[in-house]
Amino acid sequence: MSATAETTPGARTRQDCSAARNVTRSLLGYLALAGPFYVVVSLAQALTRHGFDLARDEWSLLALGRLGWIQQANLIATGVMIIVGAVGARRAIGRFADAGTWAPRLLAGYGLGLIGAGIFRADAADGFPPGTPGGRAAHVSGHAMLHLLFGSLGFACLITACLVIARSYHRRAGRGGAVASGVVGVVFAAGFAGIATGAASEAINLGFTAAVMVSSAWLTAVAVDLYRGTRAADGGRRALARPVPQPAIEMKGRRQR
Repeated sequence: MSATAETTPGARTRQDCSAARNVTRSLLGYLALAGPFYVVVSLAQALTRHGFDLARDEWSLLALGRLGWIQQANLIATGVMIIVGAVGARRAIGRFADAGTWAPRLLAGYGLGLIGAGIFRADAADGFPPGTPGGRAAHVSGHAMLHLLFGSLGFACLITACLVIARSYHRRAGRGGAVASGVVGVVFAAGFAGIATGAASEAINLGFTAAVMVSSAWLTAVAVDLYRGTRAADGGRRALARPVPQPAIEMKGRRQR
């Protein structure tokens, strides 16, 4: 009897949906891991690389020198994980749900920006790697310009994604998620604006570093919320991935939903 039930169309549909949700959760796992992975690997290098000053030097300079390949791999791997996670976000949110189109695209754009920034390195500056003259490079190389271009595009995508997701939370009465996402977007925009000015200030550099860490934690929080939303799909709980409830419509004397 049970074997027969498992072969019915309804049972196959439930199995297919369950398998699809499992794939979505696996993809979201990469999005949850990406931020902490990038921060941990970067901090480990910043605290152990000879001549690197965490207060003075930007993390992008870690891609220079004999061990620079580690930070390049870190950027590229993080970007790939974010792109994979963006696919999971698209599946979890849904094509026609609020934020279902632009949030995944913007997250993927952020991932592409990190990959490009990992391929094209910044110029040596501020005495790092050891032996480099103090201050900024007198002339900006082609690969440094591409590094800045990819980084800027990626950061712009991240900031916009924060605001798009904040709006999505707000429409679902998720006040905490809306406020947190909006604050992260504003904080990261301010930190990036400070770095973009080129001002050699420890306060600006540390502020941007803090913004990177906060945004990385935010990515994990969003991925976890979407993950829970896939779990809640069977329980009827509301999450970011659930569609906006539609009002009942009167039709021929009956209430239709």
